Amino acid sequence: MTDSPDLSPAHRDLAAVRDELGRHVLGQRAVIDETLTGMLARGHVLLVGVPGLAKTRLVDTMGTVLGLETKRVQCTPDLMPGDVLGTEVLDEQDGKRSFRFIKGPVFAQLLMVDEINRASPRTQSAFLQAMQEHKITVAGADHILPTPFHVLATQNPIEQDGTYPLPEAQLDRFLLQVDITFPDAATEREILRATTTGTRTTPTAVLNPKRLQELQDTVEQLPIGESVVNAILTIMKRARPGPDALKNVADYLEWAPGVRASQALSLASRARALLDGRATPSVDDVIALAPAVLRHRMRPNYRASAEGRTVAMMIGDLTASL
Repeated sequence: MTDSPDLSPAHRDLAAVRDELGRHVLGQRAVIDETLTGMLARGHVLLVGVPGLAKTRLVDTMGTVLGLETKRVQCTPDLMPGDVLGTEVLDEQDGKRSFRFIKGPVFAQLLMVDEINRASPRTQSAFLQAMQEHKITVAGADHILPTPFHVLATQNPIEQDGTYPLPEAQLDRFLLQVDITFPDAATEREILRATTTGTRTTPTAVLNPKRLQELQDTVEQLPIGESVVNAILTIMKRARPGPDALKNVADYLEWAPGVRASQALSLASRARALLDGRATPSVDDVIALAPAVLRHRMRPNYRASAEGRTVAMMIGDLTASL
């Protein structure tokens, strides 16, 4: 029987990352933890919140603290796929013409996609292959993206003019959807003191890409108990049509979570455990992460809208009595 690996260095590094992020993104500890959980699970994260809640600041700070090369795409309706992926240009040298590929901003370790729902469906689809396969194909040639590769995208939930709702396939590529709410009064007072006095602090790097990948490897190697696996499978069976479905959930869904949701819960629960200084995940981790994993993978139908059944209510029913 082999000895269990020493996780104390991982716990120390992650504690330092959380502290550094918390010093520069005030009052958003839960948001920081969920976003970091998604990245430790090698996933992409969709940040949803109204303007002014530090979504962009979080992504910028996350890139710096994790030591990742970060690039940004500001989405607009006229943004083209080539503006994101890159394009081929015709070069002439010594009388010979040839095409040369110029890389777009997607060639980064951390890509911030600001207001992703403002991009047209054609441009949104340009992210699909990159997010799933970590490569892109342009003019029949494959181009491998840097390692690690993460997409942190922001979205305004209330703006409708000039936006294009993300299709199910695009949403499913995001491991987690992290909802950002307004800070409480005490936190907002602290934010005012820290950001309106002319003294700004600059975040520093705590990790580097190699160390982040080591931590991601550790997450995948953490053992996961049968009770946790059973909890994940119970949630999925309750949400999908079939003999084990919850009538007050399955009857109100236009579409239910697929297998990627199960995979996301398994990986994210292990990442949350490591982030919290534990060696194995628990059912409590599954319950805590279920909203972030499921809220963008469940679409209520007209009956749900008519009867006031929200996705949050249904997720609560799915995780009850686990």
